[in-house]
Amino acid sequence: MSPMSDNFGILLVNKSTSKTSFSLVSLLRKLTRIKKIGHAGTLDPFASGLMIMLIGKSYTQKSLDFINHDKTYVCRLHLGYTTKTFDTEAEKKFYSEKEPTIQELEKVLKEFQGDIEQTPPMYSAKKVNGQRLYKLARQGISIKREKIKVNVKTTLINYEYPYIDLEITSSKGTYIRTIANDIGEELKTGAYLIALKRTRCGPYFLKDAIDQERLDETINLSERLLR
Repeated sequence: MSPMSDNFGILLVNKSTSKTSFSLVSLLRKLTRIKKIGHAGTLDPFASGLMIMLIGKSYTQKSLDFINHDKTYVCRLHLGYTTKTFDTEAEKKFYSEKEPTIQELEKVLKEFQGDIEQTPPMYSAKKVNGQRLYKLARQGISIKREKIKVNVKTTLINYEYPYIDLEITSSKGTYIRTIANDIGEELKTGAYLIALKRTRCGPYFLKDAIDQERLDETINLSERLLR
């Protein structure tokens, strides 16, 4: 590809499911031959959606400006089961056959509006006493985690048992997987996250992103960079 000027820029990418966030970094390094590439917020492998890729040193140095944006997700919860990771990355375990009414669900969702507290999941990259929680979790170790304060707006899209479809707008550091698990506990049904897509990050939208599958040698990335 032709050289990129103006110290490079920002590339909006729709990450594919079953791909790691680092896979995008690796792919873009190969396509651009630029080593300084980062992103403004990771997505779990099972998730898809908007990732803001930062191309070049002058943009990777601004990562905090992007990471602090609030974000919007659409997600699907599966009721009746739980997993230790709160998502599809672990074996599901039966929890309850209860089928909540729409009125029960709407009442519970009122608790997931505005400022709330949540406990970071053990299967997360958060550091406690210098150790990544997921590394401890993989050893079967669970430690006490301090609750964190986040701000969320939770909107019901559709409910057809056992599935709940939600749109969630959240502040930095919110764990959508934890919200799914907590909703399941409040409903007394159990729940885990089976689909997650990020649709917005601050002023940037998924509709403006290029699909990860389309990133190859034929794409002129220079024309898609934002500055």
